[in-house]
Amino acid sequence: MEKSRSITANNATIPDAGTDAGHSLWSDAWLRLRHNRAAMCGCAVLGLIILMCFIVPFLPALPDPAQQDLPGKNSTPSWSHWMGTDHLGRDLFSRILHGGRISILVGLITTMVSLTIGVAVGAVAGYLGGKVDAFLMRTVDILYSLPFLIIVILFSALAKGYTSDLTDWLVGLTGFNRDAIAPFTGLIPLFVAIGALSWLSISRIVRASVQDIAGREFVEAAKSLGLSHRRILMRHIIPNAIGPIVVYATLTIPSVMLFEATLSFLGMGVQPPYSSWGILIKDGADRMLSNPLLLIFPSIFFILTLLSLNFLGDGLRDALDPKSSKD
Repeated sequence: MEKSRSITANNATIPDAGTDAGHSLWSDAWLRLRHNRAAMCGCAVLGLIILMCFIVPFLPALPDPAQQDLPGKNSTPSWSHWMGTDHLGRDLFSRILHGGRISILVGLITTMVSLTIGVAVGAVAGYLGGKVDAFLMRTVDILYSLPFLIIVILFSALAKGYTSDLTDWLVGLTGFNRDAIAPFTGLIPLFVAIGALSWLSISRIVRASVQDIAGREFVEAAKSLGLSHRRILMRHIIPNAIGPIVVYATLTIPSVMLFEATLSFLGMGVQPPYSSWGILIKDGADRMLSNPLLLIFPSIFFILTLLSLNFLGDGLRDALDPKSSKD
């Protein structure tokens, strides 16, 4: 039997080129994700939509989304207006891209705030157990009983007075146009309010996963080596519970977008002349009999984003599942 050879030089052993290199969990997960066509298609579509929303609006050829042209209202798609105009003569394609920036940022930032709080609370409760677990879960039960929508509205109303000062500070710091910053700083109270109160479900999901993982042999081995609780949680338990977290995040982003549309309808979210996909869909539904394109085009962008996130979430769940990792 032929044995693998090695070259020894200066007291250093260099393995043969045929020796297999080690694979990490993340490299194996990436390889599995690449072979998932649905997930890769979802990632490509989602990336294209994000690029369109965050790059195309800065091109000078794109019409101003707030510019009105009443004689040209409710026009059909043409070379000057690729998706037609709305009831005030504003370019629908430009409004969709500008509104997409706000909707995507609301979904991403709010979900990150929610995940940060929920994962921390769920991981601590599931790992420590006992009185800590009971206290944190009873707190979650109490928060579940509170009227979520009313609390978000009250918090947004109380914090809205500080957003003007924040906008002035950012304009002076960056030198950007106030109209480019105001739509996003005005939504910061909304980000914090929704994210700080929407972590309840993910905390229960993470708690259940951590309780299951904490009793396995590799965690007991880490404890026997004297590793700290923080290191065990961050290096051994939470990475093995990443699958449900990723799936929950991909499902939370679209739901947050819809919730933002509800608040905007109540006057607590995006304010005119700015818009979001939720506002555009709501306006299109109100005028679908006179101009159905106002509903069709924003809905297409929103549906594609929703499907892309779902496909990507399913692919990430399968790729990051430790049970399917390479032996």
